[in-house]
Amino acid sequence: MQITDEFKTIAKPSTEAIFKDKGSKFIGYAYPINSEKEVATIISKLKENHHKARHWCYAWRLGVEKVTFRANDDGEPNNSAGQPIYGQILSFNLTDVLIVVVRYFGGTKLGVGGLINAYKTAANLTLKDAKIICKTIDVHFKIQFDYVNMNKVMRLIKEKNINLVNQKMEMDCSFEISIRKKEVDNIKKLFDDLRCVKIKQIS
Repeated sequence: MQITDEFKTIAKPSTEAIFKDKGSKFIGYAYPINSEKEVATIISKLKENHHKARHWCYAWRLGVEKVTFRANDDGEPNNSAGQPIYGQILSFNLTDVLIVVVRYFGGTKLGVGGLINAYKTAANLTLKDAKIICKTIDVHFKIQFDYVNMNKVMRLIKEKNINLVNQKMEMDCSFEISIRKKEVDNIKKLFDDLRCVKIKQIS
């Protein structure tokens, strides 16, 4: 079975994208996020920056194998804002991302259809401006070995281009390494075959 261990997200917060309709202004922002906790902080900051706006609607998505998401209409009619924004996250096939669309009301009601189009368009423009990148799902391991085996271990790390996250040198050597998910079984076997190394998954 093929292991999917890649996902798309955005590299950094986007510049603001603006869509206007009948006097209302919709300003879109996209942010890379690692947890739901970050969302409230970002929304709070945007409310400070746009304190005269009427709505701060958003959607976010986190995870690859276990996906969590939320869409928030922030006072707009049900499913007229958050869902169209979330739809664009899905359309671009992104995760670990938050999109917020700030609305300044222009005095003319747009109706549900108009709102759906406005929030969808603002989110779309925002993601078109964002730098989209591909990341891998990595699994972290702890490896322990004696100093005398340092050369063997370092040779393997170098040959297989393994990411060395952290290293501790005390009575023995303790390294934290990260391995791309689809390569885990192969790399783990190589360390097991060395026999002088203890390897244990930590995340």
